[in-house]
Amino acid sequence: MHIVVCIKQVPDSAQIRVHPVTNTIMRQGVPTIINPYDLFAIEEALRLRDKHGGLVTILTMGPPMAEESLRKALTFGADRAVLLTDRFFAGSDTLATSFALATAVKKIGEVFEPVDIVFTGKQTIDGDTAQVGPGIAKRLRLEQLTYVAGVTGLDLAGRTIEVERRAEGGVQALKTSLPCLITMLEGTNEIRRGSMPDALRAARAEIVTWSAKDAGIEDVTRCGLRGSPTVVKRVFAPTPRSEKAKFVEVPKDAAKPGDKGALAEALVESIFAHHPSLEADITTLARGY
Repeated sequence: MHIVVCIKQVPDSAQIRVHPVTNTIMRQGVPTIINPYDLFAIEEALRLRDKHGGLVTILTMGPPMAEESLRKALTFGADRAVLLTDRFFAGSDTLATSFALATAVKKIGEVFEPVDIVFTGKQTIDGDTAQVGPGIAKRLRLEQLTYVAGVTGLDLAGRTIEVERRAEGGVQALKTSLPCLITMLEGTNEIRRGSMPDALRAARAEIVTWSAKDAGIEDVTRCGLRGSPTVVKRVFAPTPRSEKAKFVEVPKDAAKPGDKGALAEALVESIFAHHPSLEADITTLARGY
């Protein structure tokens, strides 16, 4: 079994800067980390490998410094790391990114071993679109399972996988065929602590580095800004609210000690007293249902 985990090196959200002309995130000089959601994908892939055997390959697209995140992933126990880096990839939106990564995943399957499962995090903290994972699945014609809370069964002989997917109405139990792509939900597992042997191996490991040409990308106009139809007109921080939060205090004689129902009712009445229009809005909304 061969699992590919697509990760992204993202800037520390507390120190993000935006280019004044291109409106793209400026990564130079900003501390970076592995996208937190991708850690759940790495851990789930490693658990499957530990239980069923096989190899885990970590793939990322980014500048040369993204090698740091790949080595970090190797310290957790991943077997191989591939860095897709080229100036042609600069400024890629989700469409261009999914194209480049899908091409690289296909190349990995040809150069190393056929790919059975592709893992990604549900989304990245710098883009928050959740589009790249499904985009890769669409381009590679993989069955896709999004917002997965855990893998409950894997039959390599029968080429099937079973997962639990979190949805608005509850949890869905799904079964599909391999190969497939899975986007992992946050809070579903906890990334392991890397062992000392893995840390030493990661420090001296050879990172497979591919340019656009090495990955088999023939049409570079589909990469980077030229291949990105998304146009960011403006990036800005939300305007701070001038109205400060108010402390709503329930009168001491509104309810008896321990009477939670009466206390809640008194609290709601106090809120309505401070916001007279709120009660009418809620009543109107309730009637609509």
